[in-house]
Amino acid sequence: QHALNSGVRRYHVAPVLCQRAKVAMSHFEPNEYINYEKLEKNINIVRKRLDRPLTLSEKIVYGHLDDPAKQEIERGKTYLRLRPDRVAMQDATAQMAMLQFISSGLPKVAVPSTIHCDHLIEAQSGGEKDLRRAKDINQEVYNFLATAGAKYGVGFWKPGSGIIHQIILENYSYPGVMLIGTDSHTPNGGGLGGICIGVGGADAVDVMAGIPWELKCPKVIGVKLTGKLSGWTSPKDVILKVAGILTVKGGTGAIIEYHGPGVDSISCTGMATICNMGAEIGATTSIFPYNERMKKYLGKTGRADIAALADEFKQHLVPDSGCQYDQVIEINLSELKPHINGPFTPDLAHPVSDIGAVAEKEGWPVDIRVGLIGSCTNSSYEDMGRSAAVAKQALAHGLKCKSKFTITPGSEQIRATIERDGYAKVLREVGGLVLANACGPCIGQWDRKDIKKGEKNTIVTSYNRNFTGRNDANPETHAFVTSPEIVTALSIAGTLKFNPETDYLTGADGKKFKLEAPDADELPKLEFDPGQDTYQYPPKDGSGQHVDVSPTSQRLQLLEPFDKWDGKDLEDMLILIKVKGKCTTDHISAAGPWLKFRGHLDNISNNLLIGAINIENGKANSVRNALTQEFGPVPDTARYYKKMGVKWAVIGDENYGEGSSREHAALEPRHLGGRVIITKSFARIHETNLKKQGLLPLTFADPADYNKIHPVDKLSIVGLKDFAPGKPLKCIIKHPNGSQETIMLNHTFNESQIEWFQAGSALNRMKELQQKSS
Repeated sequence: QHALNSGVRRYHVAPVLCQRAKVAMSHFEPNEYINYEKLEKNINIVRKRLDRPLTLSEKIVYGHLDDPAKQEIERGKTYLRLRPDRVAMQDATAQMAMLQFISSGLPKVAVPSTIHCDHLIEAQSGGEKDLRRAKDINQEVYNFLATAGAKYGVGFWKPGSGIIHQIILENYSYPGVMLIGTDSHTPNGGGLGGICIGVGGADAVDVMAGIPWELKCPKVIGVKLTGKLSGWTSPKDVILKVAGILTVKGGTGAIIEYHGPGVDSISCTGMATICNMGAEIGATTSIFPYNERMKKYLGKTGRADIAALADEFKQHLVPDSGCQYDQVIEINLSELKPHINGPFTPDLAHPVSDIGAVAEKEGWPVDIRVGLIGSCTNSSYEDMGRSAAVAKQALAHGLKCKSKFTITPGSEQIRATIERDGYAKVLREVGGLVLANACGPCIGQWDRKDIKKGEKNTIVTSYNRNFTGRNDANPETHAFVTSPEIVTALSIAGTLKFNPETDYLTGADGKKFKLEAPDADELPKLEFDPGQDTYQYPPKDGSGQHVDVSPTSQRLQLLEPFDKWDGKDLEDMLILIKVKGKCTTDHISAAGPWLKFRGHLDNISNNLLIGAINIENGKANSVRNALTQEFGPVPDTARYYKKMGVKWAVIGDENYGEGSSREHAALEPRHLGGRVIITKSFARIHETNLKKQGLLPLTFADPADYNKIHPVDKLSIVGLKDFAPGKPLKCIIKHPNGSQETIMLNHTFNESQIEWFQAGSALNRMKELQQKSS
């Protein structure tokens, strides 16, 4: 036990001793232990059944099967019943997740779970002031989350702690863990060799309730890395390149598994960056194999005992030799150039050397108004160090940033450590403003004052998403995504036309100089400075705790069960909107100022689809009311239909629901009377969220049938009485002239998901089963 805890491997520890050793998943939960023995047992059962080498993704996923001996396993087809190790929730999604858990009637969560307050802090004037303001404005919500956590056994990370994904990497992720989180960038934890998957709150409730969690058996896309990162090329460039190859939906239904000799040239936090932004290509999650870089990071974050245990089970934390991938991409890191992706979509990839000319050709503004570094994607100690290394060179020549420049630490630990080690001082001196340890501008929590809405401008960020209006609610902001060091260099130059690899800057003395490629320590030489203590432990017995939700609150609202299916086909539904082009969860349920209503379903439903473009008139938030023939806002029209007892549908395009895990994008249409969403294709998380809330996510059997439906038509879904897995449904389109035509619709429902629909929602079904059991 001493050898395991110290991390000193002077002699071999026998496997039987290792099996007796108990190592905690986290020092915040000393009595919850890592169970590699169960993982090993399940892997061996499945390997014997399948009789083939396994990928790392398969080992960890199948290692968490509820019934490995009987579970049907076929990549891309069957649904797996899994037992994740833990749950993590950010404050914007935790509100609805905890409200649903309260509705379940259960006394305590069944697995270790945490809440992280990172989404509700708006960037205005700087870290301390913004944090104080957020605590005041959001007091009611923070109190609800804190008391709900105490009552139901959930750990609570207070506002100012940092961004959920960095807290997880520093404290909770470990090689071989299966963690689900109510945020789409949960895959960040794959940088420590875990299967970490973003889900909706209803999925989290399943796991917290001790119910097996369902996931379609993922395909596995292998990305083989060769060569070695050097110079201006960073880990961020790997995923920017992959996004350009696979596009925003190329990873849908798959896990991205990185492997090959190039892996060892990437730091642990760099691997996390790559996994984090895998959400932008629709991947279920992403993962790297356990290696020395992870071991080093575990040791530096106080978890040498976990690293020692992982060493003993390493054969299960790397892929089998000879394993087969569904697709393989190869990237030579030695040849990879710095990239910058955008605008308006994270898969529009450009080498930094080309972006200036491309921008001029396309008419994109080349002058950079703001550069923003940090976020859950790129706020590691190494990221901040490389940015500071660039800033130091500019300062040495008397230069500061020409663009406005902001820095978002990913956690209190990172903030405290970069303050101690001088990085924050350098970044301030070059013109930077250090924001709170929170999501901030990355998710639209940015009180931007330097432009007016509608003003065409360019920003560069080290974030992960750059959808239209995401950062500042201005549809004319051209947002580009790149590495922190490139953001810093471009902010100093003030233009997209600057290539730091080849171009020169002019110092205050009039002399030209070229920035050298940044170099920085992967981890601090001293120990991390933990900063302020911001964690609230749940009491051993929370039964006496009181959770208060005022019936007059404008921010919190207890949930009422959705109505059950009436046993009939859905006839003569109106079309609320036929969406033209990209429709992300930002379009369906906007963030920014709407975040304050995330715990109040009726109030937040007033943002339903206000960003989606109506194909009938090319406008956002303007649809025809089929009953009055007047055009009006989407939510108002939906409410009118609900009041009149009329069911309605939404027609969407490709990859509908791309982006966040935002469960509200599924709750809102259900609450306002929606029944069916028909699209060419869905993003994974959104499709599951719709099913969980009792809606029908259906796809055109022939994508060209999208063109057959017009906003003035009526739709009937036929065949629901015989609703069965793999069996298509019919859609009868009734045109205003009296003519009709029938098209076929596909679905991916399995038997239990059909029961969710019939019960009205997955939560309703859970309660039905509890009542039968009791």
